[in-house]
Order: sequence, then C-alpha cells, then structure tokens
Amino acid sequence: MPRLLPLLLAAGLALPCVAQEADDALGALLAERGVWPAAAEAPAPFAAPSPADHAGDLVIAALNFLDVRYHRGGDSASEGFDCSGFTRHVVSSVLGITLPRRSAEQAQQAGLPPVSRQALKPGDLVFFNTLKRAFSHVGIYIGDGRFVHAPRSGQQVRVERMDTPYWSRRFDGARRVTPTSGS
Repeated sequence: MPRLLPLLLAAGLALPCVAQEADDALGALLAERGVWPAAAEAPAPFAAPSPADHAGDLVIAALNFLDVRYHRGGDSASEGFDCSGFTRHVVSSVLGITLPRRSAEQAQQAGLPPVSRQALKPGDLVFFNTLKRAFSHVGIYIGDGRFVHAPRSGQQVRVERMDTPYWSRRFDGARRVTPTSGS
C-alpha cells in the first residue's frame, strides 16, 4: 500500500479501505488533503456509489496489478497481460462489463463515449498508436497525467506519464467506461 498511496493521492482518489477513526494517522492525513472525508463527514454506509467511486475502483484495481509480467494474448495475473487483456480484465472485474479483446475494438465499442485529452478523468481508457495503426495500445488513466498499462514483451504492468514525448505523440484518444456502458 505505501507504494500506491502517492499515486492515489496524486489522482485525487478516495480510499475506501482506509479507516476513519480520529486516531488513524493515515485517515487523518487523507482527510486533511481532502481525498477522504473526516469521520464526521463520512457518507452513509448504504449510499449508492457515484460514477467517481467506480473510477476510483478501476484505478485501484489496475494498480493492484503493477509488476505483473507482459504476456502476448494474456488476460490474467497468473499468466500475464497484454495491454487489451489488462484493460479487459480490470473493467470486467470491477464493473462486470466485458470489453472486446483487441484494443482497436475497445476503442470502437458502442456505449464508450470519446473523451478529449483535456477532459480525462481517472478510470478512462487511453489509446495510443504504437504499431503505425490507430488504437494499437490501451491503458487506464489514473490522474495527474499518468496511466497504467501492460507495455510490451519483456516488461511488466507499470505507470507512465502521458506527457513524455513518446506517449504524447502517439495519443489517439480516450473512452469513458461507466457502469451503464453495457457489455
């Protein structure tokens, strides 16, 4: 968890697993930074989750797979992931939505509205042209100009900045996945 905390704070995400007691130092720090409500402001235990909650769940789930090895055609932590297998697995496990297998098909999936680079929110799918064809690579935006993805053979799932020259030049667009996106 210590490794994930700076990423989650940078993304501005609330942590549902953090205790809210007044003597909880981590909970107090998160409340002070405005990413977790103070104990007095805690939401009702049966409040319906908002779309932002689902975005946070997508980001947290994606970050749980950091360092899982890349495997072409892979779609599980045990065998490894390729880029589209990674996004497909995370979205399916969090939202129950089955995305198509290939990144280009995910980009064209009905019910996933396009999102501009300026309007990106955590949990959005981000697409890149890495093989001289549109939408040949996909990852999950986590906020603060960063995304998590399964990069290529010999690598592992990792977080990268979208504003590096390599990724910035290759950005193809983004799509928003919501619980109402359908399957």
